[in-house]
Amino acid sequence: MVRYLQVFTTTETKNMAEKIADALVEKRLAACVQVVGPISSTYIWKKKKVKNSEWLCIIKTSEKRYDDVATAIRRIHTYEAPEILAMPITRGNRAYLKWLSDTVG
Repeated sequence: MVRYLQVFTTTETKNMAEKIADALVEKRLAACVQVVGPISSTYIWKKKKVKNSEWLCIIKTSEKRYDDVATAIRRIHTYEAPEILAMPITRGNRAYLKWLSDTVG
């Protein structure tokens, strides 16, 4: 059984988010990438509280593609330590999951 993931990353600009989305889909590492934003982020970076706007990428892929997805994000991303988090998809519309499997295996 193919296991599916949603992978999340945030970027500083919409352009960077779209660059990541385009690269992942063109390489068939992701079946779909949704770009959401701007979102408001508050976090600690280098011992200081930071607030800024970011863009969120929601990446649909298979578990076996995760390492390649993470590598591609790190190559493109401008952040020193980009967020790359994977959440399992445990259930879903059968037709959607078939499309996902047919696209990224």
